[in-house]
Amino acid sequence: MAASSQLKALLQAVNTLLRKRRYHAALAVLKGFRNGAVYGAKIRAPHALVMTFLFRSGSLREKLWAILQATYTHSWNLARFVFTYKGLCALQAHMQGQTHQAHSFLAACLGGMLVFGEKNNINSQISMYLTSRILFALCRLGVEKGYIPEPRWDPFPLHTGVVWGIVLWLFEYHRHTLQPSLQSSMTYLYEDSNTWHDITDFLIYNKSSSSK
Repeated sequence: MAASSQLKALLQAVNTLLRKRRYHAALAVLKGFRNGAVYGAKIRAPHALVMTFLFRSGSLREKLWAILQATYTHSWNLARFVFTYKGLCALQAHMQGQTHQAHSFLAACLGGMLVFGEKNNINSQISMYLTSRILFALCRLGVEKGYIPEPRWDPFPLHTGVVWGIVLWLFEYHRHTLQPSLQSSMTYLYEDSNTWHDITDFLIYNKSSSSK
């Protein structure tokens, strides 16, 4: 009973601390670290699982180790970035007494260089993912602010056609410029489908056991 009472008292003290407004900024930074770690693991684990078993060679142990490494890297980097970003935003707001739009940009720039500055597969994928999203967002913002005239017709089909045209041209003639996982995906789709020996590697398998 004594241990149970002590645990209840401890939980109550912790909950009281969490509700204090004076510690909100610091606690938000800590929870940001937690959310970054969890979200990074949720995003990377299934992606790494699929890509590793589809395209990576090696033993089962090597594949599982690769999945764990990719998940850890993504989770750890995202947790550190959220922690750094929120901490720098809180620090700037505290120093200037109010929040400015520049705080977000500066904090994210510094955090991005510190955390995601190393060139590796995980950081490259995250950077390319964000690049496509911000280009769309900046175009929408430009239209909202009046810097870009609102199109009279839907530009999405033209955009999609240009994107696919460029990526297939790069794959066919300048493949080395594409990210490795994209190269693997496109090789599977557009090159491996040119080769077969019998019904087994035409419909059932991508490649026969003799050609692997």
